[in-house]
Amino acid sequence: MATNLKKTDVVIIGMGAAGGVAALPLAQAGIEVVGLEAGTWLAAKDFAPDELRNNFRAWPQAIQKAQNEIPTHRPNAGAPSSPRLAIHPMMNAVGGTSLHYWAQSWRLSPWDFKVVSETTRRYGASRIPKGSTVEDWPFGIEEIERFYDIVEQEIGVSGKAGNINGTIDPRGNIFEAPRKREFPMPPLRWSEWHDRMASAARGLGWHPFPGPAAINTKSYGNRSGCAYHGYCNRGGCHVNAKGSTAVTTIPKAMKTGKLSVVTQASVTSINVDGNGRVTGVTYVKGREEFFQPATAVLLAAYTYENVRTLLLSKSKAFPNGLSNNHGQVGRHYLTHATGGGVTALFPMKLNNWYGLPAQGVAVDDWADDSFDHSSVDFIGGGNLFVYSDRRPISAAGMNTFGRAPAWGSAWKAFVKENADKWHGAYMQKTTLPYEDNYLDLDPEVKDPLGLPVCRITADFKDNERNAATFCQDKMEQWYRAAGAVEIVRGPLGTMGPSTHAYGGTRMGKSAETNVVNEWGLSHEVPNLGVLGASIMGTSGAHNPTLTVQALAWRTAEYLARNLNKM
Repeated sequence: MATNLKKTDVVIIGMGAAGGVAALPLAQAGIEVVGLEAGTWLAAKDFAPDELRNNFRAWPQAIQKAQNEIPTHRPNAGAPSSPRLAIHPMMNAVGGTSLHYWAQSWRLSPWDFKVVSETTRRYGASRIPKGSTVEDWPFGIEEIERFYDIVEQEIGVSGKAGNINGTIDPRGNIFEAPRKREFPMPPLRWSEWHDRMASAARGLGWHPFPGPAAINTKSYGNRSGCAYHGYCNRGGCHVNAKGSTAVTTIPKAMKTGKLSVVTQASVTSINVDGNGRVTGVTYVKGREEFFQPATAVLLAAYTYENVRTLLLSKSKAFPNGLSNNHGQVGRHYLTHATGGGVTALFPMKLNNWYGLPAQGVAVDDWADDSFDHSSVDFIGGGNLFVYSDRRPISAAGMNTFGRAPAWGSAWKAFVKENADKWHGAYMQKTTLPYEDNYLDLDPEVKDPLGLPVCRITADFKDNERNAATFCQDKMEQWYRAAGAVEIVRGPLGTMGPSTHAYGGTRMGKSAETNVVNEWGLSHEVPNLGVLGASIMGTSGAHNPTLTVQALAWRTAEYLARNLNKM
């Protein structure tokens, strides 16, 4: 029997990058908020520069609920399951994966919001890939720019603007949409390696610029500037330079006295009344079960858990899962095509030890619709990014480029000589949603509570594979221009569990093809909102976090204005 708790105004499920942002505008509006987090609070001592613990042992200092519910994957409905990941790409803690993410903080491009209409206008309707369920967003980038700006200021984002109110600055991203003002801080500094790559890009006629990052480059918000010590790749920041919600928006919301955070709370269902309206949330903490009543609920548990939680929350009003009477929960799933990388060997040492993966040179000449697609066999494209971040274990795992065996004394000698002479690019390519790419509940695999985990059924299509090959061509050209002597291309990989997972609770004006409306609130359950990349219908060629946070602020602000009507 669950213990009934005192009713609150809003419950937020998940206090990570999305939920941790949404709490602030709600609390500032005087609304009582209870945040339910499956993990715990972590401290500076948990963020030691330890590559083995952080990158290979899944942060054992955190309560890893996520480790017990790693989604299964199969490329299509008739295929066997792929090998299950050993480490979930996400994590549990107050602040969520904003603790150990790379902190790249990108705005989407205008095209990302209008893929169907803009592609049709420029190239004809036949260029939309067959079987794709892509839709235009219910609004354009003009609607979200204000929220991008708010979050950049609250979290603290460093970078260099390329378009302020229509004035182009070639030191920034000339392809970005107009922004109201400059970044709060200048970009992360470049090393000789970055300068080399930027110079090579300019020599090709491209437009390199420093990538934006939720990392302080100077003291900001009573937090230190970056120390460039390394281990930022899946590692926390012990000087709090990284703009996790655990050190930015969540503490600020708690200071209002309107936010309380319950840790180690594993949500099992969202409850509804006989009319199908949300009444609150059931969760397990330790061996006890609790029911937290609320006027409204915001689900912010990341894409896979957002979908799983809705599908598990069955009732008389929603026999197939909460907000799923139109059969849209789990549909329109996609992930970034971050595989298909390019690795290069150089004849000289790059002096690229440590640093951080957000410290890099970006090229958007081939992203989204920055170039004419008339002569290529895909729509969309990719962001090319070369960065710092070389750690001992990852460096030793280098490709030998066919010049040495993969083991033994010859391998050791090769690694010793070349560990600082290679580099692997980070390339994010556009992915579209398709009818046969979806999420549901696995019929066999369960978590320790006996609940089925999320199952992914998805694979990349020709559009994504063609875009990946094109981007590999461009990346090889860039590396060669910078002096690379060997190149190895990687496979595109699968659409299994990813830190850049989208869809499943898509946002749109039609309830027939979407789960939530243009404000992030359920079409079928008016006092239920969903936060995170699960509401995004397109990925673009850039990291989702800043867009997720801008959308979260927008939903929270709308909810604060309309809570008394629910």
